Amino acid sequence: MKKIEKDVPHARSLRAIARYNALKRPDKVAYKYLGANKEIVEVSYYQNGENIENMICALKSGGFEGKRIALIGETCPEWLQSYFAIISAGAVAIPFDKELAYEQIRGFLDIAEAHGIIMSPKYSQKYEELKAAGVFDNLELVIRVDDGTEWTVEDEKLIKFSDFVKKGEGLERDSDADIMRRGARGDMSIMLFTSGTTGTSKCVMLSERNQISCAKSAVHATDFYEHDVMLSVLPIHHTYELTINVAIQSLGATCCINDNLKNVVKNLGIFKPTGIVIVPLFATTFHKKIVDSVKKKGKENQLKLGMLASGAMRTVGLDMRRKLFSEILAAFGGNLQKIICGGAAMNPELMKFFDNLGITLCEGYGITECSPLIAVNPYYARKKGSVGPACDCCEARIDAEEVDENGNLTGEIQVRGENVMLGYYKNEEANTEVFTEDGWFRTGDVGHMDKDGYIYITGRCKSVIVLENGKNVFPEEIEEYLEDVNEIAECVVVGRKKEGGEEVVLTAVVYPDFNAYEKGTEISDIAADIKGKVMAINKKLPSFKQIRNIEIRKNEFEKTTTRKIKRFLVK
Repeated sequence: MKKIEKDVPHARSLRAIARYNALKRPDKVAYKYLGANKEIVEVSYYQNGENIENMICALKSGGFEGKRIALIGETCPEWLQSYFAIISAGAVAIPFDKELAYEQIRGFLDIAEAHGIIMSPKYSQKYEELKAAGVFDNLELVIRVDDGTEWTVEDEKLIKFSDFVKKGEGLERDSDADIMRRGARGDMSIMLFTSGTTGTSKCVMLSERNQISCAKSAVHATDFYEHDVMLSVLPIHHTYELTINVAIQSLGATCCINDNLKNVVKNLGIFKPTGIVIVPLFATTFHKKIVDSVKKKGKENQLKLGMLASGAMRTVGLDMRRKLFSEILAAFGGNLQKIICGGAAMNPELMKFFDNLGITLCEGYGITECSPLIAVNPYYARKKGSVGPACDCCEARIDAEEVDENGNLTGEIQVRGENVMLGYYKNEEANTEVFTEDGWFRTGDVGHMDKDGYIYITGRCKSVIVLENGKNVFPEEIEEYLEDVNEIAECVVVGRKKEGGEEVVLTAVVYPDFNAYEKGTEISDIAADIKGKVMAINKKLPSFKQIRNIEIRKNEFEKTTTRKIKRFLVK
């Protein structure tokens, strides 16, 4: 496939992107989503731009320039409009995971020294619970996006999104020329908390310039254009999804919003997108759905023969894939042509499978601290098993430590460039650890590069467990909960792959306190007792952090001289 040069000169800042679209393609659909009655609702680029401009004026007139405002809840146009406006008004946006426990939200708001919070419609319904938990105690402003219900809440801090936007109507704006001329901010514009409790999580400081550099790199490395229709699936607080949304808007494409992870395939049929950005779990699920459907219909041989015939025809320049496999493609809306996959390791065979059907699948690689894009396997020169070369916004190197069995110099992947974070908020110790003496960011991932600069990730030197859905789980956080169980002497949380599959299962490897049980108690009874206590702890944790399997060991873990468990020896 030939590389097509694309340019987005207007993508100088978030505000410039929104203003350009409002002026140049006012009637184009920016967002589509399902309304209360499951009807498709559309938001034009003009409406989008006007809401952002009015909100910028309201924030500035309300004295919020330079202040910090959190965002929480499901993806919706108002969440994204608020994000653009907060940063463009000179304030700082703090995206939160909507699955956080209330005490964690309160703790992170305090750490970030936040002044306000904006809640999506479904999350707004939790207002009373959040208020009772003290989440809003130290805030000046609480904005809720209208969920269609009437509220009788009396709180001087609380205001509807639509009412707040109206505050900016009629106020003096910056000129269009000034907006289009002004570049992205280089100071702290975004605060993102890594997974963990308020005691173990780190707060990543990003600038608007960091994110704009990644969005522009994504535009150049991926096969997406103004005519594309994308389906937004991943949680919007995730830098991966956020930056992709910025890239979509810089192109002037249409973004459709998935209402529930359980409805992804259904919504593919409703919105009929041309592209989707996902984590490996979805790619694996799509693959399984196709294979299972073919088996049920007894068409396995037909599929194999079709792929062989398709491959043969392509060698002579005849591409019949979308016609041959139209029935399969119809299950995904019929228009799906492109998939970007990132956030966790992907089975390289998936690229070949989808390619045979007529869907181009490219793998990417990134990390929150790099806003998050580091590399993308480019659509015009893909290599199986690679995440591609470093993007335009950065350069990567391998801090080689050893030669692997294939003769590759393997070591930690390190990065420097416009995408690299400003640092961790008020955490000089962590900043010293994560940057090399010559200023490169240590990703904590291990891999090698080929002669063309393509990166191949082979492992991780951090303890973080990356699930198939892209969620990062820090085992130390869960171990903190397990250590409160008296019957557990020692434990290590690991990620186990299910037999015959790629799914990672969070597993607690436990050395019990045998003194807590009567002498002669069967190991099976001890295991059952501990399992019950761990299941009770699970109720306190988000679903993706819950322990799904218990392994009991009869001997203590091997430790260092400072009595730290040698985690890397736990197999």
